[in-house]
Amino acid sequence: MNALLPRNESTADRVIRVIAGLAILSLVLVGPQTLWGLLGLIPLITGLVGRCPAYRLLGLSTCPTRSSSAQH
Repeated sequence: MNALLPRNESTADRVIRVIAGLAILSLVLVGPQTLWGLLGLIPLITGLVGRCPAYRLLGLSTCPTRSSSAQH
């Protein structure tokens, strides 16, 4: 899976995504109780796996750079 979608999120980015995802997802149960809260699954899942397809499309990465010897 690394070749298809390499890890591109830093630890801080992942924590923020998980917290934001849970907060948005909570809208399904509390607050306006709307299914729009299911959109919270997107940041939650990307935060848990550490891979963001949107970052890949835009050529972005918040993941720290590894040395070239560690990549081989």
